Amino acid sequence: MSEASSPEPVYEDLLYEKKDHVVTVTLNRPKVYNAFRGQTCAELVQAFGRAGYDRDVGAIVLTGAGDKAFCTGGDQSDHDGQYAGDRGIIGMPIDEVHSVIRDVPKPVVAKVRGYAIGGGNVLATICDLTLAADTAIFGQVGPKMGSVDPGFGTAYLARVVGEKKARELWYLCRRYSAAEALEMGLVNHVVPEAQLDREVAAWCAELVQRSPTAIALAKRSFNADTEGIRGIGGLGMLGLSLYYGTEESKEGVAALREKRDPDFRAQL
Repeated sequence: MSEASSPEPVYEDLLYEKKDHVVTVTLNRPKVYNAFRGQTCAELVQAFGRAGYDRDVGAIVLTGAGDKAFCTGGDQSDHDGQYAGDRGIIGMPIDEVHSVIRDVPKPVVAKVRGYAIGGGNVLATICDLTLAADTAIFGQVGPKMGSVDPGFGTAYLARVVGEKKARELWYLCRRYSAAEALEMGLVNHVVPEAQLDREVAAWCAELVQRSPTAIALAKRSFNADTEGIRGIGGLGMLGLSLYYGTEESKEGVAALREKRDPDFRAQL
């Protein structure tokens, strides 16, 4: 059955818009700074698959609703707010989201306003291109709250910004301005916040003029160099699901909810 005759999916956590051969997928959970839950991940996989294999689409934009955040990672207020390696293990199948962004034969552009923190920073990193407002803030939080991304979020980040900077991001959990993100190579371009929509539209207009097959081949070629991270990350995510059951990891989540500094060493 063709897409035109198929009923359109109904999304609870996303907005899906197609215009001028560009699909914009918007994380639509602004009340929680566009943090994702299990349902969000499932909807993202479906939406990217839908857009990625639509012959009429030349580019996909991923963004967040509102001006506060692009995405702030897993929603810790939700019962499945932790990552997992597959749907059979408790938690969110975020690795499936990472894979579909890489697998679709279309360039994926992250449009970043506000915070791109934790798992949101990983999403911005994995997208083919990342454009940011000058007010955007980037960073990792995992080791501050008993979590980590043991796949693309670490190993691929090192390919993007270099080993030293990637380790700094993950070990220290500092926050970085859009200008600092541009300097380290985490983003492609930074513009004033008011110009971001127009700039992303301009980049996408160029992308849709390019040969779709050549772009798809180029994307596969780029991905081939880092494809081994997928397998390592799959194992890492399963190990991570076990780590979440430890008192050390639970302390990070408890401290976040209680608005205090965690005491990880007391849990060892």
